[in-house]
Amino acid sequence: MPSFKTSRMSEDIHRELTDIFRQVKDPRVSKMLSIVRVELAGDGSHCKIYVSSLLGMDDTKQSVKGLRSAAGFIRRELFSRLKMRKSPELTFIADDSIARGAEITRKLNEIEQTKGGI
Repeated sequence: MPSFKTSRMSEDIHRELTDIFRQVKDPRVSKMLSIVRVELAGDGSHCKIYVSSLLGMDDTKQSVKGLRSAAGFIRRELFSRLKMRKSPELTFIADDSIARGAEITRKLNEIEQTKGGI
């Protein structure tokens, strides 16, 4: 079970990564990229970052490749902005939850329109 300190640090990492992603100059990193979830290990040594793009899963996978190559820069920036005992190893994971959520919303709207027409 995550502790209060770990969840607070995860939220801080999420907030800072949102700003740091804007500074990454790799052309593979999409401007429409968003962070879905941040999971920080209890000891703070590993951090999984789930990212998704509004432009689709292919764009998300390309962005993850760009983020992996810029991981050193991102890790250094994160460590300098937050008061951390140690800098966690960052793992970027492509997630399609935004596209899935948009698809569910579209289907619910279609169902609502068919009910309204009956």
